[in-house]
Amino acid sequence: MKQLRIGVLVGLFAVAGVVSWAGARLWDAFGTLPSVPVAAPIVLAVIAVVLTATALSLRARLRAQRERRPGAKGVDPLLAARAVVFGQASALVAALVAGMYGGVGVFLLIAGVDTTARRDQVIYAGTSVLAGAGVIAAAFFLERVCKLPEDDDEDHGGPGAAPA
Repeated sequence: MKQLRIGVLVGLFAVAGVVSWAGARLWDAFGTLPSVPVAAPIVLAVIAVVLTATALSLRARLRAQRERRPGAKGVDPLLAARAVVFGQASALVAALVAGMYGGVGVFLLIAGVDTTARRDQVIYAGTSVLAGAGVIAAAFFLERVCKLPEDDDEDHGGPGAAPA
């Protein structure tokens, strides 16, 4: 399984932001603009909390297992892999969604925040971007918790490796 790359997430964020900014300009030319839902930052924040709670739970269980505490409950490798995949997928979607709401927020700021409704939309868009960043941070934390330690003593069968 490949690790998340910050460059990919930043690229997704930027592309989604530019496309949504251009889409908002086009949509506004028709006289209306789709609104940023109030639930957007809430849903992203809930996902960030779930990812963080999963990471903290797995970290505590792995630490107890590593310290050989009596009654320590082990971590199923498949469960850890599924958690990491969920975190990676969440981070990718959060980058897209945060970019989309970021582009709409930038458009609204440039167009002018003259009404209370537009001001609220800018706030919702900004908190959505922050919540999306929280999802990405939680996904990186979960990935770090579930990463296997490097084993320098293990031969990988490369050139010069001694036969077993």
